[in-house]
Amino acid sequence: MKFTDWATRVLLISLMFAALIVVLLIGRGTKLQNNPTTLKPQVTARSQYPQAQFQSAKEPEKKSQDVIKSPVKTNKPVARYVTTQAFAQYKPNYQVVSVDPSNYGERYATGINSEPLKNQPIIVLHETGYSASSAINFFQVAHDDENVQASYHALIKLDGTVVYLVPPQKRAFGASNSVFDGSQGVETVKTNPSLPPSVNNFAYHVSLETPPDGYDSSSQETHSGYTEAEYNSLAWLIAQSQVPDDRITTHHLVDRSGKKVDPINFDGNKFLSLLNTYRQVKPIYRVNK
Repeated sequence: MKFTDWATRVLLISLMFAALIVVLLIGRGTKLQNNPTTLKPQVTARSQYPQAQFQSAKEPEKKSQDVIKSPVKTNKPVARYVTTQAFAQYKPNYQVVSVDPSNYGERYATGINSEPLKNQPIIVLHETGYSASSAINFFQVAHDDENVQASYHALIKLDGTVVYLVPPQKRAFGASNSVFDGSQGVETVKTNPSLPPSVNNFAYHVSLETPPDGYDSSSQETHSGYTEAEYNSLAWLIAQSQVPDDRITTHHLVDRSGKKVDPINFDGNKFLSLLNTYRQVKPIYRVNK
């Protein structure tokens, strides 16, 4: 065999092996892409609303919390809330429950007149009116009537169990015909031409379970209030947010229908004391660049 023929055959065999290796590598890469167990979890940007913290968390996730941003570059301190050791030590039971999609929606970036919506978040406190299970059952039923649709982002049971319902990045239907009257003035958003304006687009709704003696009650005399576990779990949940104390309100205060009085017998001072136990303000210094 001539040397040139031998060299040609060796070259062809080498090219065949190289092509085979390339095919095997491409096939392996395709298999990895199609195998969901090998994919990295999608990173979701955290908002200023409370975030779900589950029992596996041993320490407060300080690094994951959002900063209260200054509108301009400055060397003056701005601040953020960080959770405390008391927060890390308190581990309430929790449940994650699905809600029918008819009972919540997206948060809008613009109003019905295409105006940009830039409201800072608020937290609205409610009570269920009846048992926690009755509220959850209602949220899990599809409702075509927009006047009936309702939901909370989270619910606190009598025993302190935290029930996560609607993700914080979504718009829960917790307060129709509502207005927040804060330090920046009157705030409300109209996102549906056929419904009154409300705070839902920038609100996080969380409800306390009503005690049995408070069913059908609108009177402080016949309503015993909420358990220690409810207050602790509520403060623990809200401690995960960057919402300041003066933007935490109640359904009664934001309601403009004149019908909502909840949460009845709510001890605001007790709640704020616990909240300040579970989170603290940490100043952050920024330097002009």
